[in-house]
Amino acid sequence: MRLFTTDVVVILVAVFGSQLLWFGLQTVPLATPNGISVGASYTMVSVVLVFAWMLMLDAFATRDHKVIGSGTLEYKRVADATIRLFGLFAIVAFLFQIDFARGYFLTALPAGMLMLIATRWRWRQWLRARQARGFYLSRALLLGERLKSVHVAATITRTPGSGLKLVGALTRDGTVGKGPVHGVPIVGDYGDLMVAVDETNADTVILTGADEISPEDMRRVGWELEARDVELIVAPALTDIAGPRIHSRPVAGLPLIHVSYPQFEGVKRVTKRTFDIVGSGLLILLSSPGLIAVAIAVKRSSPGNIVYRQDRIGRHGATFGMYKFRSMVQDADDQLESLLDAQGTSDKPLFKVTNDPRITPVGKFLRKYSIDELPQLFNVLFGEMSLVGPRPQRAAEVALYDDAAHRRLIMKPGMSGLWQVSGRSNLSWEDSIRLDLYYVENWSLTADILILWRTVRAVVTPDGAV
Repeated sequence: MRLFTTDVVVILVAVFGSQLLWFGLQTVPLATPNGISVGASYTMVSVVLVFAWMLMLDAFATRDHKVIGSGTLEYKRVADATIRLFGLFAIVAFLFQIDFARGYFLTALPAGMLMLIATRWRWRQWLRARQARGFYLSRALLLGERLKSVHVAATITRTPGSGLKLVGALTRDGTVGKGPVHGVPIVGDYGDLMVAVDETNADTVILTGADEISPEDMRRVGWELEARDVELIVAPALTDIAGPRIHSRPVAGLPLIHVSYPQFEGVKRVTKRTFDIVGSGLLILLSSPGLIAVAIAVKRSSPGNIVYRQDRIGRHGATFGMYKFRSMVQDADDQLESLLDAQGTSDKPLFKVTNDPRITPVGKFLRKYSIDELPQLFNVLFGEMSLVGPRPQRAAEVALYDDAAHRRLIMKPGMSGLWQVSGRSNLSWEDSIRLDLYYVENWSLTADILILWRTVRAVVTPDGAV
């Protein structure tokens, strides 16, 4: 109800605000290109547009509880519903030769979509704050083999905003001897499901996978859960696969799951490159006074070059020179190996020196707010990096990759990425690789925009700057 009310208010403001901006308080009739009146005014169009917009948001299931609160699917559905609605209006105008004022629609469309996404984001922050206090959580039971339940439990517990509280697990052996499932207490075996649902007051059951449960038993379990109004979730043995790549297709009564492979060529690659060129060009133009000021500060801080160039590994393993404002003393790389040896981390990835003595006072400030990374906008403009992508790493770090980690080199490294908005240099090596692989496997333009937005917040409230 909160989302519905907010959506109504936002759409009313966007549509009637656009009408007021372009036509004021006067009543303006619609007409054809020949000047023939169609018997309607823009006020009537605005009313129809408001109702149609709300219907499209409902048709695209933007308020479905399954997509609210996590991931990018909610935002994507809002954008799709809005764009298709205005496309439909354009088709109607063409077929009936109605001369709509382009400015009216060109104002209402972006303003409405941005406000809808902004209010959805704000409600998401409210929801997560409430969930952190124990409200609006689904009480979930895990049902399946221990190993598969451990994987699902670990994934849920490390993901903020999942909306799930694991209250128990049911395994083949029940409570015999092996302890909890990733901190989740075992409350029985498969046959104790309905008793466990009642005792734990669960409203969700997550089937993690069990060969011992036959299709007939699973169908019966579904009926019993339906009678108790308990939601059933099936967790397939797929790791880090985002929703848009998963498609359910019923075949002869079987709910088969199709998984689309990630695509990095063709239209998607052109779209991402266009976004990078336009975005980096605009940011360079807008930040040029600041870039000049920082360059002066770096030059006056200590002897050495203003811009530091470091070899990093890019797409398909190609080496490129990544630019940064110099934040360390000149020839700092010559000291790296001895400093890593001193702290005993020379054989570990993510070469970071704790309390690095090479950083200058100005460099400390630049790093805290990631200002030292702004010259990488030129790397993006030249096509060596992307605004959003996997973490750019050194050749010595790439040499420590296993086969799975090499997959992150499919895409260009990014100025920002999931690693930046999920902990930055506080992340472990394993978490950094996992986030990079998730991004590579599930890239979308919507996700890039959200990551950039979260990057701004991470920079404003720095924690673990690289």
